[in-house]
Amino acid sequence: MRLRASLRAGLAAIAVIAAMAAPAARTAAATTPTAHARTAAAALPRRIPCPGCWHPPLRVSWQWQLQDPPTVAQLLDVKMYDVDAFDTPRSLVRAMHRRGMRAVCYISAGTWEKWRPDAKRFPASVKGLKDGGWPGERWLDIRRVHVLGPIMRARIRLCARKGFDGIEFDNVDAYTNPTGFDLRPADQLRYDTFLANQAHRWGLSAFLKNDLDQIPTLLPYFDAALNEQCFQYDECGKLRRFVEAGKPVFGVEYSLPIASFCPAANARNFNFLKKHLALGPWRRACR
Repeated sequence: MRLRASLRAGLAAIAVIAAMAAPAARTAAATTPTAHARTAAAALPRRIPCPGCWHPPLRVSWQWQLQDPPTVAQLLDVKMYDVDAFDTPRSLVRAMHRRGMRAVCYISAGTWEKWRPDAKRFPASVKGLKDGGWPGERWLDIRRVHVLGPIMRARIRLCARKGFDGIEFDNVDAYTNPTGFDLRPADQLRYDTFLANQAHRWGLSAFLKNDLDQIPTLLPYFDAALNEQCFQYDECGKLRRFVEAGKPVFGVEYSLPIASFCPAANARNFNFLKKHLALGPWRRACR
């Protein structure tokens, strides 16, 4: 999920104000993040390898359909589907496999969604502010892995038992959003690496959703990237590390004309689509 434009503008304004601070403050700001990044990386768990996982190739035709999973008759001629973990039955995953497709399950790992069957497992203490314009969602306190961990493990186990090949973790950039919690970059790194390692324990490839600034640290843990609107926000350069490492980049644009981003996406060897924000069946593929 993207930051809203108004929030991004507000953050930019804060950055301008910070830049006008005293020289000493500027010096501290320039050095502290680097030190924090080194400390955070040193504190992360070891990567759990998954030699038996599906390792997607750089070029994959795909469909991202979170609203109303397709029927077997509606399946497109693509190599990968990304669909909702709860709404997609095991029979549909099996049908995808019979057609030579791979199946990736979607879960929101960073927000509470009131309509999910496990919603009551989340205590009030881990629920933060509402997530922008998404009704029924609230940010989670990702620092409390001892609370969220068992819930996320159960979701990952659900995906594995349905036969999925990979898992997309959404909302794993909470530290860049107004959540109601004092989340730091190191908190996000610890949570994201926990998720990737748990996916690998269950034989699932792990897809990193957005969280572009932490790619240098997270790249060894994740098997693919899934991005929203990097061309609109001029952020696609941050994804090049995945391609250079032989790991695919999947992405979508919602508002840009196809001609304005597809040639660039193809040149970068990205697997991009034009989609509506609701993520229903409609799609236009760049290649």
